[in-house]
Amino acid sequence: MDATPAVPVHDPFQPEGITFTPVSRGLVTARLVVAAAVLVPVGLVAVAAAVMLGGWAWTAPAVVVAVAAWLVWLVPRQVGAIGYAEAEDDLLVRRGILFRSLTVVPYGRMQFVDVGAGPLDRRFGVAGVQLHTASAQTDAKIPGLPPEEAARLRDRLTARGEARLAGL
Repeated sequence: MDATPAVPVHDPFQPEGITFTPVSRGLVTARLVVAAAVLVPVGLVAVAAAVMLGGWAWTAPAVVVAVAAWLVWLVPRQVGAIGYAEAEDDLLVRRGILFRSLTVVPYGRMQFVDVGAGPLDRRFGVAGVQLHTASAQTDAKIPGLPPEEAARLRDRLTARGEARLAGL
């Protein structure tokens, strides 16, 4: 029996020497508030229908409660899976639990960087950074950053992009 040496398995979503910065936990609250804004009215309608119809109609409120419990479990894990890292030549953005993705955007390919925050984002102290490149497939978005970090990242990415573009 041949004994082949074990080949170390590298996680493609955790490049060696790269430390990812997590996003703000305020994104969890913002996403749960959005979910509640949808589920509470649906739940109230389901309960009203169940009171009027009885019997199997009570299944609808139970489903709404189950979906709410599932979201309370899932959303913190989803947010915990989002992270970004500034490498020497690229920005790396990862996300996903079941369907994971790692987007690598070279600084020299960035065309512009947007920072945005809606009213709910501002209420919970988060903003998003959107990177735009010539290719729509390599655009990357980092949600849930503290506003100061979003502004710092925007300025840093813009400066790095200009420096790389000037070097071409």
